[in-house]
Amino acid sequence: MSSSTAFNEEKGGSSSVGEPEYGHDPASGGIFSSDYKRHDDLKEMLDSNKDSLKLEAMKRIVAMIARGKNASDLFPAVVKNVACKNIEDPNQLIRASALRVLSSIRVTIIVPIMMLAIKEAASDMSPYVRKTAAHAIPKLYSLDPEQKDQLIEVIEKLLADKTTLVAGSVVMAFEEVCPERIDLIHKNYRKLCNLLIDVEEWGQVVIINMLTRYARTQFLNPNINESLLEEGSSGDKKFYGSEEDEDEDEDEEEKEKKADALAMAKRKPYVMDPDHRLLLRNTKPLLQSRNAAVVMAVAQLYFHLAPKAEVGVIAKALVRLLRSHSEVQFVVLQNVATMTIKRRGMFEPYLKSFYIRSTDPTQIKVLKLEVLTNLANETNISTILREFQTYIKSMDKDFVAATIQAIGRCATNIGEVRDTCLNGLVQLLSNRDELVVAESVVVIKKLLQMQPEKHSDIIKHMAKLTDNIQVPMARASILWLIGEYCEHVPKIAPDVLRKMAKSFTNEEDIVKLQIINLAAKLYLTNSKQTKLLTQYVLNLAKYDQNYDIRDRARFIRQLIVPTEKSGALSKYAKKLFLALKPAPVLESPFKDRDHFQLGSLSHLLNAKAGGYQELPDWPETAPDPSVRNVEVPEWTKCSSREKRKEKKVEKPFYSDSEGESGPTESADSDSASSSDSGGSSSNESGSGSESGESEDGSESDDEEEEEEDEDEKGKKKKKNELKKPVQESERLETLPSNDVPGSNVSKHKHKVIAMTMSCPVFLTLQTISPSSALKNFELLHRITGEGLSVDYCFSRQPFSPDANMVAVQMQFTNNGAADTKNLHIEDVKLQSGMRVKEFPEIELLPAGETATAVLGIDFCDSTQAANFQLCTHAKKFFVSIQPPVGELMRPVFLTENEFKKEQGQLMGMNEIAEKLTLDAKCRNEHAIVQRVTAAANLSRVPCGSDREFAGRTVTSSSLVLVTVATKEEGAAQLTVNCEKMVIGTMLVKDILLALTQ
Repeated sequence: MSSSTAFNEEKGGSSSVGEPEYGHDPASGGIFSSDYKRHDDLKEMLDSNKDSLKLEAMKRIVAMIARGKNASDLFPAVVKNVACKNIEDPNQLIRASALRVLSSIRVTIIVPIMMLAIKEAASDMSPYVRKTAAHAIPKLYSLDPEQKDQLIEVIEKLLADKTTLVAGSVVMAFEEVCPERIDLIHKNYRKLCNLLIDVEEWGQVVIINMLTRYARTQFLNPNINESLLEEGSSGDKKFYGSEEDEDEDEDEEEKEKKADALAMAKRKPYVMDPDHRLLLRNTKPLLQSRNAAVVMAVAQLYFHLAPKAEVGVIAKALVRLLRSHSEVQFVVLQNVATMTIKRRGMFEPYLKSFYIRSTDPTQIKVLKLEVLTNLANETNISTILREFQTYIKSMDKDFVAATIQAIGRCATNIGEVRDTCLNGLVQLLSNRDELVVAESVVVIKKLLQMQPEKHSDIIKHMAKLTDNIQVPMARASILWLIGEYCEHVPKIAPDVLRKMAKSFTNEEDIVKLQIINLAAKLYLTNSKQTKLLTQYVLNLAKYDQNYDIRDRARFIRQLIVPTEKSGALSKYAKKLFLALKPAPVLESPFKDRDHFQLGSLSHLLNAKAGGYQELPDWPETAPDPSVRNVEVPEWTKCSSREKRKEKKVEKPFYSDSEGESGPTESADSDSASSSDSGGSSSNESGSGSESGESEDGSESDDEEEEEEDEDEKGKKKKKNELKKPVQESERLETLPSNDVPGSNVSKHKHKVIAMTMSCPVFLTLQTISPSSALKNFELLHRITGEGLSVDYCFSRQPFSPDANMVAVQMQFTNNGAADTKNLHIEDVKLQSGMRVKEFPEIELLPAGETATAVLGIDFCDSTQAANFQLCTHAKKFFVSIQPPVGELMRPVFLTENEFKKEQGQLMGMNEIAEKLTLDAKCRNEHAIVQRVTAAANLSRVPCGSDREFAGRTVTSSSLVLVTVATKEEGAAQLTVNCEKMVIGTMLVKDILLALTQ
């Protein structure tokens, strides 16, 4: 069929293949042979070489969609035209934008088109387009994981890119698609290290985190126990002789372990790999970055990779971040708390930086307290305890409780101050605050377990507190102490049991359990005084409501009161109850967090988050370092003498001629890249070429001078970056445009591109597209709807079949595993005068899919609910839609004079005025207008002295006028003039709520 025949059919002309008349919902797209033929014709037009035919096809498709016809099968053909034409555009921004739009379409049918576009963009002349291609790779991978092998080829190609603009993006794609393929990093490792200082900030974070994990697999641990190595190398015979005598009867596994240890002792002293040193050297300047994430990334790299003697350089940078926002402080302090457990010394000089301010949020206070506790030692403990004394006076109860626990930890870790801390905590027992006393009791209990015989006076003092302390945990702790050390207080313990027996029935369960334990221990050690009391307590517990308490009472009665039926355990009752208990160990909650990579979400949560990659262990033997050597083509090699002569000329020449350098690159960065990577490899490992040059062509003779020069260059670059950061927009302006002079792009071709840019949007367009500011309501929950969920919103757009109805947009989502069929409404129940215009039946809603329909309701200017049944082919659900009063009106345009005139006619009982105080965030004009129009579908009156709004009710067209007059210090007056007083009264309440909440 020719295009002219198809065009005549669209216009209504006669033909053998006429347009069918659908007797059902047009959106469902009735399946007739003519549909297929017409759509095939359109596909042929879209695939033709003539722009005029493509333009005509696009017009017809837009017209079909506007009439509600289903054009989804044309989607790939339209996308192919839109994407391909724009991807070939002379303007690099258009090419990149086209690829970005194409990769954001989550439809599997266009995966081949996306793959072709990404491959083409990866070879583009513009670094910005190549960067966009790297961004598109993870999107395509998440859409179709089967494309992984082809995407890896693209990643490998982009990793070889020399521009800083691409580096961060392609490493991010690498991390998302194939993080296990470290072989792709080998040949690009030195280049990434050298480009790092010029990469944009978020790219630096990604690259540093990736290189941290890479280094843990390729280099040896720099903190190997050197003393063992020295001992093994100096006295081998004595060492081996002692081992052989002792391991005669050991199993084979133990022998292998010892053999490994002996082999380790034979090794030469540790020498850091040159590439390991390159990474540490090139990341160090980034500790001065303005971006907290970059500083944190470098800090974690040094913590996980650097020798202990060098890790201290990160302390000052991390302390600097504590002057930032509380969110940044929280993350930094979490990581510092972990570091201080193993590397306490590096933060000791900055002790005062962790002192707590009264303005700090509670979570920051607790973390600083954790750091101070970890830093406490015999030298600074007196200073830290003085700080803690001031913290206890705080009004923040959670912080005070954490401080008391910190004092307990200090007393546990530093024996010299244990008595001082214990006496200080005992003084807190007289505090007026019950929570302070309770926390002190719990900590004292743990400390007394270490030396109970020396502190019988403290136990006596705590026994007297049972009359005053009401916190269950504190009472239980006191009873446990008295029972455990009852021999140290033989006179007081029975009296405490007597008091507890009186109040047994009113105590909490945790206290009751400790009363039973106290009774049992006293029965075993002082049965003469406590026998009857114990039986009384056990009888009370026998009938308690809690089954744990009843079971504990039965168990203890059989254990401590011997009878004929008693088992063998009753003989060992004393050993069971009065056995020595080990003193509790008060440890930091950050003790074992360092197995998570610092700076990661998993470390922050102390749980493995989705997508987290484990930090590898150090290898036992160093992998082959030659995998990182980049081969240099023969034709580029020359003698060192020729290099010296041509060095200053050739490097800028090659930099310009390559066509690869972005706006952030320069000849200096190229020379820095080559000299750093090559110099380190040839000087430290001795693997340079025969002519005295390094692997990537730099000289070994002048290496030391070059390294110093490059360090200075790196510092200068960093300073310039901090002073004047390069904006992305500036980079785009300086990128090459790649315009080809004399290109044959016709005007019609540009028109096709312009029209078709938005065609994917048209193809997925629903009947009404509500604003994101509109509020959504739930009509049917997915659990109630057995997998079907329905939301609705008042779209505030005219309902075209009937202007007196409110348009309600409904979104149906099939969350179940089976398809839903025949979605429609039945049994509509309305108040007098109300009407409903049903939406066309939705014949099929596949599992996991979403559909949209529009319902029209005439509420008769009332907020009465419309009730009806939502039906599928198998179920019926009773649902209800009740409108807010602000959705019963439509906006109208009035001038200021017209507004004043109409307002003058709606005075008296038609006017309602209320005074209010505006919310702090709602005192500027934009916020007031936004909140009023969100509460009611009104339009702003232009040029008014006050904020004035106007509208009419949908059914009766009654005028609604709203005025918000503002005064000083947030005072305001809201006035509503409305012909219908009921609507006016309800509207005042809604707008008042919107302006004051």
